[in-house]
Amino acid sequence: MASSALILLEGHTRGVGLLYVQAAKRLGLHPINFAADPTMYDYLAAENIETIRIDTGDLNALIRECSRLRAIYDIAGITSSEEDVYATVAKLCRHFDLPGPNPASIERCCDKFTQRQLLKEAGVPIPAYRLAAKATDVESAAAEIGLPVILKPAVGCGSRGVRLCRTVYDLRDHTTYLLDGKHKWKTPPRILVEEFAEGPHYSANIMGNEVVGIAAADFGPPPHFVYHEFTLPAGLTDEEHERAADVSLSCLPALGLGWGPTNVELRWTKRGPLVIEVNPRLSGTPDPQLVHLAYGVDLITEHVKLVIGDECNLRRRHSHTAAARILVPDRDGTLDWIGGDSRAAAVTGIAEVKLYVEPETPIIRKGDTRDWIGHVIAASPGVAETGAILQRAVDLIGWSITPFPPLSE
Repeated sequence: MASSALILLEGHTRGVGLLYVQAAKRLGLHPINFAADPTMYDYLAAENIETIRIDTGDLNALIRECSRLRAIYDIAGITSSEEDVYATVAKLCRHFDLPGPNPASIERCCDKFTQRQLLKEAGVPIPAYRLAAKATDVESAAAEIGLPVILKPAVGCGSRGVRLCRTVYDLRDHTTYLLDGKHKWKTPPRILVEEFAEGPHYSANIMGNEVVGIAAADFGPPPHFVYHEFTLPAGLTDEEHERAADVSLSCLPALGLGWGPTNVELRWTKRGPLVIEVNPRLSGTPDPQLVHLAYGVDLITEHVKLVIGDECNLRRRHSHTAAARILVPDRDGTLDWIGGDSRAAAVTGIAEVKLYVEPETPIIRKGDTRDWIGHVIAASPGVAETGAILQRAVDLIGWSITPFPPLSE
């Protein structure tokens, strides 16, 4: 009898990709990873995962490869942890009559302008926004909305190209960055000009039509939006939690979502919760780990169950507080050394410590998630206790960066 296989498109370098592989194995599945460059994911070799090098942007090539594998395996499901290929995953699921999300819904949602239009039409509270394709359009849109505004590419993820612009100078500077070749566009350049919604930031993790948890998230210093810390559950009252959950769930019918995982980012403003972004996939590190530690719900395993046609179980086993600190450098240069992770991992209450970089790595900050050099995750029964544990561990980790030599005149 042929083995049941789970096809995984691409992977994740910060832990989630490995968690999908481990979940597949626990469910008795044979994981097979498709990747354009498998060397990006060190866990594939470490776990001895069957890996196929293939252009994951070529749907026809993927269909041919999956068809070939069906002669060897029973393909139970196809999925991914990566937004860039998630619409392709949905198309493959449709082609092979496997459970999966709606491809058209994923594609519409991944276009931030289209997403904004659909949410507005459905009456979901969102910031004011305009679309611009050239510098003059950006300035007129910002004038209509009123400074400060956020500039972001209409298509993209990981906060790439996202910046807060408080002045006309900021606006022109970032517009130049986006349109004059420094930002890498996968589609024709289109810029979303958006009202800056001020207030605490929250992240709602949804599976199907159920909000599993809402985390509080904090950023580093502006003008960029680089996450520095997450806490689950967020410190909301019951009434606030219900409002945030209701607003998050209202996004699903508006965007044609509701199968599998969705992540909704919110800001709690003077007008109440506003939807900043809807991600039609499972959120990456550290959200799945935090949900597992706080509530005993393994979102990745439950997602894989849905992918292979089983029912998922979102029942909470306990109620703890989990928190994550993202390690981010404060300067550019060459990383001389980084360490203390073993001592940090030994602190009671620490669930995970992961460093993403090695000594001698050039550090060039981008102002997005590519700046992350590691993370620390803690959990305990109480909020204050978890915070203290996390800080104790983070204090044990250190690194040194030598600034790059100045450019000669």
